[in-house]
Amino acid sequence: MDKRVSKIVKGLHGEIEIPSDKSISHRAVMFSSLAKGKSLIKNFSQGKDPLSSLKVFQAMRVDARFIDNGTLEIFSTGQLTPPAAALDCGNSGTTMRLVSGILAGQKFNSVLTGDESLSKRPMKRVIEPLELMGAKITSVDNHAPLNIWGQKLHGIDYVSKLASAQVKSCILLAGMFAEGRTTVTEPYVSRDHTERMLKYMGADIITSDKTVSIAKSELCPQIIEVCGDISSAAYFIAAALIVPNSKIVLKNVGLNPTRTGIIDVVQNMGGNIKILDKREVSGEDVGDIEIGYSELTGCNISGEIIPRLIDELPVIAVLATQAKGETVVKDAKDLRNKESDRISAIVTELRKIGAEIDELDDGFVVHGKTRLSGGVEIETYHDHRLAMSMYVAGLICEREILIKDFDWVNISFPEFCGCFEGLVI
Repeated sequence: MDKRVSKIVKGLHGEIEIPSDKSISHRAVMFSSLAKGKSLIKNFSQGKDPLSSLKVFQAMRVDARFIDNGTLEIFSTGQLTPPAAALDCGNSGTTMRLVSGILAGQKFNSVLTGDESLSKRPMKRVIEPLELMGAKITSVDNHAPLNIWGQKLHGIDYVSKLASAQVKSCILLAGMFAEGRTTVTEPYVSRDHTERMLKYMGADIITSDKTVSIAKSELCPQIIEVCGDISSAAYFIAAALIVPNSKIVLKNVGLNPTRTGIIDVVQNMGGNIKILDKREVSGEDVGDIEIGYSELTGCNISGEIIPRLIDELPVIAVLATQAKGETVVKDAKDLRNKESDRISAIVTELRKIGAEIDELDDGFVVHGKTRLSGGVEIETYHDHRLAMSMYVAGLICEREILIKDFDWVNISFPEFCGCFEGLVI
């Protein structure tokens, strides 16, 4: 499905509820499937990626069913059953990497597959530490499909070269089934949803600065309320900042400190943004966000903040086109290993509409403030975040743009267009 996007003249106004957090939804279904008893997940994401995680555990005989549109009820024995066929992770790197950690320590063999895009994404980053724990995994040159032979695992002390929540989570989940303690140390702290939820469900887990350790644990079923996804909120934050005459409120957004780099960047750029009604829900920080149109100034984005906004960098590039001066993004080379090479893709597509942006090996430099012309076709590279970022850019282009294959947004945010339409007068 292609999508036409036109300039908004009167601004964005009103309140919307941001759909549920994809990262938390993944973990909620995985961890509840490992907990003996009945769990209830409220506001479970309807994106294709979390649904891939759900289907993987249903294929291992976990009794999981929706009792209404967003409430997932899970009954588990605490034990997984050998799957009858390969487990299809769809387009979800989170599913494949986290589930590989769980399966490595089971008493059965399994195979993880994915679609064409996922099969191109690097899996060496999880295979190597799992093998150090005693896992037996074969792959196609460190890419999916992953053949996993369940083994007895032992704990390790692992120092990761990469600040990656997926890598960290994979190792910690394997550590739940391993003898001894497993410790992971990162160069910077990546998102910590795994640590928070495992603690909430009773795991023997200890966190200290950049280091996390876990011992063999049994999880207790819980009621988990999934907050709104700040990565989804980022598109509305950016749009309200750059579309003149805008003022909006985003309700029930996750404000986990390991995910709020986008808010720090907006504040550094001089953006009009406020946090309202901050509270804690199911172990996560949650609040409402008020945003209004702003005159922005460029800034430097690098170092330890990068893991806190890695998924938001494409839309930050759009935001930077409307900021006075230079915005420099560095230390983000892992953007090249996402659903697309997001550095090359965002640079290419923004140049099409008139942005002045230079590609770096590990990021990009945006020269603003720039009038965006539009009037072209935009490629999405099978990448939901590229599609949504370019939609935001289209809201301020002088001429209409056509975004090809826009339905990739359904991977994470099927409600995307409806939410934007609700803010247009």
